Amino acid sequence: MVRVLRLANLTATELSKLKRRSEADIGDALSVAQEVIGHIQQRGDEALLEYVRKFDCPTATLETLKVTEAEFAEAHKSIDPAIQAAIHQAHQNIRAVHERQMPEQVTMAEVEPGVFAGEKVTAIESAGLYVPRGKGAFPSVMLMLAVPATVAGVKRILVCTPPDKAGHVEPASLVAAQLAGVKDIYKLGGIQAITAMALGTPTVPKVSKITGPCNTYGSAAKRLLFGKVDVGLPAGPSESVILADQHTNPHIAAMDLLIEAEHGPDSAAVLVTHSAELAEKVVALIPEYLKDLPQWRRDFCETGLANYGGIVLTDSLEQSIEFVNEYAPEHLEVLVKDPWSVLGALEHVGEILLGENTPITLGNYCLGVNAILPTGGFAKSFSAVSVHDFLKRTGIGYVTRSGFDRLKHTAQTLAEYEGFPAHAQAVKKREAFLD
Repeated sequence: MVRVLRLANLTATELSKLKRRSEADIGDALSVAQEVIGHIQQRGDEALLEYVRKFDCPTATLETLKVTEAEFAEAHKSIDPAIQAAIHQAHQNIRAVHERQMPEQVTMAEVEPGVFAGEKVTAIESAGLYVPRGKGAFPSVMLMLAVPATVAGVKRILVCTPPDKAGHVEPASLVAAQLAGVKDIYKLGGIQAITAMALGTPTVPKVSKITGPCNTYGSAAKRLLFGKVDVGLPAGPSESVILADQHTNPHIAAMDLLIEAEHGPDSAAVLVTHSAELAEKVVALIPEYLKDLPQWRRDFCETGLANYGGIVLTDSLEQSIEFVNEYAPEHLEVLVKDPWSVLGALEHVGEILLGENTPITLGNYCLGVNAILPTGGFAKSFSAVSVHDFLKRTGIGYVTRSGFDRLKHTAQTLAEYEGFPAHAQAVKKREAFLD
């Protein structure tokens, strides 16, 4: 059930497939996404509603696509106080972390006498957040997206999230959205949601940026719409790596291997270790922890562990770390004896959770770090969602007369060398008009 792969015995093709995980399958969804995007682009709301009725809610109308104040009120009434308390604590920690990320609005430095350079930081004008649903409920994802957007000061924030077949949005997500300060929520899922936010329709406003985790079809839509809108970080099917050694508790390793595996059949959960003894114990323990899961979650875990994840056996801790950096996982849980000793060597990871008291579960919900992370190996070049995703930087310069005298010859020389005479002229002839 749980495959064990010895790294040294893998062919180049097998290793490449392991590192690609389910992202390799996205090509199958591109043609579907292209069709949906084309129809919405041509026919706007008419086509949008057709796809909403086909994939989301068969009785939907354009008038019912947006969540109303009454629906927000009903959501608050329907949610158990314990769930509301959990959402509040998670919101508090997530907001605290993201408020600390905010940079100074304006910075300037004198780079040489009379020459000042810096930047001004402002929020993007609008953002579209995608909160998935599937067979679960994701108020945590709502918080992870809405909190940094509101902390950054985005003026217009809208959310798309799939409704159930009766047209209802998951109520805890509505509570989380309102707590974070977001009220414009549309009952849209998948390709049609991403397309509506990217292109805009009379019902759904166009946004400057879209971010949020998607399934394969949503990821395909993002790929095709790149260039028309900023589609944010690549956040596809869930994935995790557990870094372990001979000191790791096998029960904890077995339980935590299932955390991300239960998200879906295309999830990738990998345990990497140089301890064959630990690997054997984990394989033996997995069935014990699987039996307590609902059958459909168990099926997800078994499929993912057989196709995209499993246990990777290396020859040393150093080789395990090298594998982690090459794999560049979304989530990394470090269960080695001294997790702090390896932190410096871990370079390409979406998030790093250190020690047996810090399971991925805490990071996903209430630790405060953002759990919307790059997948598919993109942790090599992308970061977790943060306030920085919703901010832009504008360079600022100011030069005194003495500073101009220091720079003019350098600027003129480089302008002439690059063949821009107007650039050079604006410097060379400027002194006649300066005080």
